[in-house]
Amino acid sequence: MSVRKLKPITPGQRFRVVNGYDAVTTDKPEKSLLAPIKKSGGRNSQGKMTIRYKGGGHKRRYRIVDFKRDKHGVPATVASIEYDPNRTAFIALLNYQDSEKRYVIAQNGLQVGQNIVSSTDSAAPEIGNAMPLSSIPLGTVVSCIELRAGQGAVMARSAGAFAQLLAREGKYATVKLPSGEIRRVLSTCMATIGAVSNSDHQLQVSGKAGRKRWLGIRPRTRPVAMNPVDHPMGGGEGRASGGHPRSRKGLPAKGFKTRSRTKASNKYIVERRKK
Repeated sequence: MSVRKLKPITPGQRFRVVNGYDAVTTDKPEKSLLAPIKKSGGRNSQGKMTIRYKGGGHKRRYRIVDFKRDKHGVPATVASIEYDPNRTAFIALLNYQDSEKRYVIAQNGLQVGQNIVSSTDSAAPEIGNAMPLSSIPLGTVVSCIELRAGQGAVMARSAGAFAQLLAREGKYATVKLPSGEIRRVLSTCMATIGAVSNSDHQLQVSGKAGRKRWLGIRPRTRPVAMNPVDHPMGGGEGRASGGHPRSRKGLPAKGFKTRSRTKASNKYIVERRKK
């Protein structure tokens, strides 16, 4: 995995840093696993804009990714590692022995031709294998973790993300998440061995505003440039500082705690993330 800095042959390429895509093996997706995506442009079902700064962008097709890894005990061969426009991580196409094909999130170091398996009991703790947290050795780096058994992976799914299995006690396993939070998760929840692929994603530099537009992101207005009617930090004579940073609703930003003290899941959090 590597990134390349382009030569400044145009103003937009002067600071551009692109992904080398060394891990990607094909540019043709599996047609049976594609689905259409309709653009919302940030509008809800009534046509009202509910999310600002979204719209436009290149047309995409969704890749149907298997987050549940519920095909237990059937070995699969990695057919290809592919780019997915809908997420930062790469995806791997698996050919199962019963001739079914599925996409999964590709782990770092996953190779074409490698055999991986999903198991409800103990399988070899090798990269790409999925198994319950109860069967994974302590200290192992994992990703694509479920929060409820059978729900499908919801944590540590983006490029370069990984969690670490720290301990097991009773029916819970203690996991250190990418944010730094230490949390208890049911041991029956599935996780995949290894960190997520494309860890170079954070080193990429767009180089120009137009690339954000290709991704469907529109220009964002700074709060201090707004009027007082639109934002607490708006208004003032000349270039005002905006005062204390706060959200559009008036809640202080920069570390103000908004989490409810009586939230049901508080008892599962062993240690909050560091700032």
